[in-house]
Amino acid sequence: MTEEHFELWDRPAFERGTEVISQKDVRNDGTYPGAKMGEVLIRKGEVGYVHSVGTYLNRFYIYGVEFIDSGRLVGMRAHELEGTAS
Repeated sequence: MTEEHFELWDRPAFERGTEVISQKDVRNDGTYPGAKMGEVLIRKGEVGYVHSVGTYLNRFYIYGVEFIDSGRLVGMRAHELEGTAS
């Protein structure tokens, strides 16, 4: 039997203040207040900054990212983000 990998065994991929780029369009799954279900909240390629680093299900890191163009703070997983060179 193979052992499952938990992200929390490793250090977070991003720290507070890190500039990141969304790797996909992010739609409201019903958890973002004031937006319609399915509405695009963040566009692929939009730049944001990690505001906070939290956890989900004691297994995954969730990065609260503040996106400048849309003015939204959205929770994302590491595989949905890419760090910038700056």
